[in-house]
Amino acid sequence: MKKLFLLGLILSFCCVQPTLAATPKDTLVMASKIDDIITLDPAEIFEFSGAEYAANTYDRLINYDVDNVSDIYGGIAESWEISEDGLTFTFKIRQGVTFASGNKLTADDVVFSLRRVIILDKSPAFILTQFGFTPENVEQTITKVDDYTVKVVIDKPYAPTFLLYCLTSTAGSVVDMKEVMAHETDGDLGYNWLKTAYAGSGPYMLKTWKPSEILNLEANPNYWNEPAKLKRVIIRHINESANQRLLLEKGDIDMARNLRPDDLKGLEGNKDVKVRKKAKGAIWYLGLNQKNEYLSKPQVRQALKYLIDYQGMEQTILNGKATIHQAFLPKGFLGALEETPFTLDVDKAKALLKEAGLENGFSVTMDTRNNEPTTSMALSIQSTFAQAGIKLEIIPGEGKQTLTKYRARNHDIYIGRWGPDYMDPHTNADTFARNPDNSDDAKSKPLAWRNAWDIPEMTKKADAAVLEKDTKKRAEMYLELQREHQQVSPFVIMFQDIEILAERANVEGFILGPSFDSNFYQYTTK
Repeated sequence: MKKLFLLGLILSFCCVQPTLAATPKDTLVMASKIDDIITLDPAEIFEFSGAEYAANTYDRLINYDVDNVSDIYGGIAESWEISEDGLTFTFKIRQGVTFASGNKLTADDVVFSLRRVIILDKSPAFILTQFGFTPENVEQTITKVDDYTVKVVIDKPYAPTFLLYCLTSTAGSVVDMKEVMAHETDGDLGYNWLKTAYAGSGPYMLKTWKPSEILNLEANPNYWNEPAKLKRVIIRHINESANQRLLLEKGDIDMARNLRPDDLKGLEGNKDVKVRKKAKGAIWYLGLNQKNEYLSKPQVRQALKYLIDYQGMEQTILNGKATIHQAFLPKGFLGALEETPFTLDVDKAKALLKEAGLENGFSVTMDTRNNEPTTSMALSIQSTFAQAGIKLEIIPGEGKQTLTKYRARNHDIYIGRWGPDYMDPHTNADTFARNPDNSDDAKSKPLAWRNAWDIPEMTKKADAAVLEKDTKKRAEMYLELQREHQQVSPFVIMFQDIEILAERANVEGFILGPSFDSNFYQYTTK
């Protein structure tokens, strides 16, 4: 019997053809870099991966068409009216929406969610507080009219779509008030609980999250709109492009989100894999901390803009994943400036450094997320800086580590990627060209603040642009603002993102939007 068993085992190995691994038919498994997720609370989420999570698990008040961003339509706010003076917005809340918990969504949840963002005052709070909301006045400015009507009163008559675009952001997510407040401790509005938990009404809901490891989502059985096509989405943190490619080719994952050009090229001719691209609003830049004695000199800031090999990086490191762009508004936005005045010019940079009394160069550090293409970009910048005598020390770290240090203004140089929070041009003007309070304990902490750039006059110009109701005049104001910003700012703006994903041939319906929080899983099938 033993011999017959062994013979049968040998024959089975000889006759059965090896097959590729396959993910479950009802599950989308993707490899991505999710080490930047710091929190799962929509009132605090301010990172790329976290915002994508929120977009697929929470409903927002307002939405926009990912193929035509000027087309704004209702989400949880089914419709709205704006008063003649432009100060009062009255939102009709969609009826029949149920949270994943089973609780009904009403005006109480909407009012609670908006007020909570303002009261907690975490990183994305400025998206709402810029309309004059404060913890002290939210009970008067954001109010419930009836069970399905909410009234919002803003401080100035801004461009009509400005508030609506802001409500398409993560800050416009609606959370389940009863569920959140059931976990409140010491008056924290459920903050400590929701950092790792879930209280939404979106097409997917959280099952598990292990930081820098895995994010597991399941279809929400109570979802009010078209239900998710797949039962679950599993996102695995895979840092290396080569590993993502190998898993994709083997069929162990359905989608790879961070493949480098050489791995993308290696997939050419593979009939089991297809590659898709989408221009995004995110831009790559260097932030130069003005607390640094060298970086605060205007000539140094200008010199560094001539010490970047823009073309070289675009053609090699970023091949197909980004295009040269040197202004704070991405292409596709109202008033975007497409002029690119800077190229690698070492002689010009040296002359500027000499003018600053630094002809022998200086030493400086750069906080760098330890992933690709960030690391390779940093190495290129280190090399070109050295040509002018600048010694650049690269300090690597996980996304959340480098971000935390950057937000505390403890960096010299930070290399990063910034994505718009909403599709109105003020989203980037507000962070790159506006800093109403440069003190260390400022309430508003935009990128200009993170880099300690005190700009009262430029702040006034940004404030004026967002109030302009004439679209053509408003676009001209942003063009003028960007031209000035290009020349004087402590930002070296380099590239605009192109998102590339590779997926198995049987995957359909994954929506790539124009922003980091408009990639949607709901319609994906296999």
